[in-house]
Amino acid sequence: MKSKILQTIALIGAMGVTACHKDLDRAPTNSNTAAVTYSTIEGYRQVVAKVYASMALAGNNGINVSDLAGIDPGQADFLRLYWNAQELPTEEAMCVWNDPGIPDFHNLNWTSANSLLTALYNRCMFHVSIVNEFLRESTDAKLSERGFSGKDVEEIQLFRAEARFLRAFQYWVLMDLFANPPFVTEEDPVGKFVPKQTNRAALFAFVESELLAVEPLVKAARTNEYARVDRGAVQALLARLYLNAAVYLGEGNAKYGKAVEYAGKVIAGGYALKPVYRELFMADNHIGNTEVILPIAYDGVNTQNNGGTTFIINAAINGDMRPADFGVPGGGWGGNRATRALPELFEDASGATDKRAMFFGDKPEIDDVAEFSEGLRVVKFRNRTTTGETPEAPGGAFCSVDFPLFRLAEQYLIYAEAVKRGGGGSEATALGYLNLLRARAYGDASGNIASYNLDYILSERGRELYWEAFRRTDLIRFGRFTSGEYLWPWKGGVKDGKGAEAFRNIYPIPDTDLTANPSLVQNNGY
Repeated sequence: MKSKILQTIALIGAMGVTACHKDLDRAPTNSNTAAVTYSTIEGYRQVVAKVYASMALAGNNGINVSDLAGIDPGQADFLRLYWNAQELPTEEAMCVWNDPGIPDFHNLNWTSANSLLTALYNRCMFHVSIVNEFLRESTDAKLSERGFSGKDVEEIQLFRAEARFLRAFQYWVLMDLFANPPFVTEEDPVGKFVPKQTNRAALFAFVESELLAVEPLVKAARTNEYARVDRGAVQALLARLYLNAAVYLGEGNAKYGKAVEYAGKVIAGGYALKPVYRELFMADNHIGNTEVILPIAYDGVNTQNNGGTTFIINAAINGDMRPADFGVPGGGWGGNRATRALPELFEDASGATDKRAMFFGDKPEIDDVAEFSEGLRVVKFRNRTTTGETPEAPGGAFCSVDFPLFRLAEQYLIYAEAVKRGGGGSEATALGYLNLLRARAYGDASGNIASYNLDYILSERGRELYWEAFRRTDLIRFGRFTSGEYLWPWKGGVKDGKGAEAFRNIYPIPDTDLTANPSLVQNNGY
């Protein structure tokens, strides 16, 4: 197993938080009450395991049960929902499936009734609610009342800091995608409480303050168990938050200097690029990985899920591609591939080869959106080990590839972009970071650059981070997501591409939540 916390995930079915409800915080309705669950240190471990597991699983009990109502459990995990919202509206991915909600992403015409956006919004709010429940039950007063002391208290306090980070991450996602969600913390009452709506400025302030507060409370970078939050993860999210501050707060409130500062802290934290790029996305990427700061961990036996990297890998291949070669002998769903614009990012006039370009197929152009063989398949993620083995998985379709939420390469790119946007720092240092990425990509210095601009950064982020759920956020920051001047095939549902309304830089508050909470106001344009 990858972590002691992950070993506990298999036991989370015994816990009291099991379903999503219209009012976001409810007392347990089964016999396993807080008094029982939190009576031992093991109980606290199980609950914090649920906090982590909610990033990796659809629900507590197998692949056919979801924490969320109204969505197929196979589509109900965080990563699958988030990946769709971040990748499918961009040039990096296009899906042949006609499932409800999916074509809306390509066509840039989603509404507040989109079922996948509703599920993502509910997943984020559900995760917030279980963190709130854990924080209510782990205060100093509660621990004293239950007789905890010494090392047990220290361990629970560490769990609290990690849980606060995970809540801040979910609120960052909500701020980035939905801008103005409802807001609830552990200070709010349990039961029929109806949360008030917040806005980006207030949510930015909360996320920033939470991250700064827990930064000294979590373990130092690279000293925690694998797949658990450490100081590097906190600083990495702060760097990402500050890089996008001008989007969230307006151009007059940019924080590029802070982005330089916190990316620099991560870079100084002892991380190092993994020498071979493709090994970042293989089934043994949890072993000796000095680059990944915080992953979502998956295991084809113990954390089965039709989302996560199981979805990313299976949806990118079909039976004609010999699924066993990709570590999924029982899989191959034939859904997602790239538009022509993604492989074009890797074209190099020098003739040198960028090894990050991992595609399958011979027809980059998509003429028929329903034909999976049109458009190059992305085979960056592969459920094989670096020694060529396929991990065990019942049915042969579930994957054990961990997904990197944060890795060092992103911090290099944040530093370089923030420097170029006027955040201070050193342009020579930034250029050195970019050339470290280039040298790994090309295997030598043949792809190195002598200077760079912001257009280069956007393209390099596409080459380095494609299919890692960054692209929508990146295009918005560069003013190109809805723009009619930056087009890609099938943008807006038109083969040659077209622009969309600027309000689509923010997703709508779901209809279901507007009905459940009449105090909420819909985002502009919807």
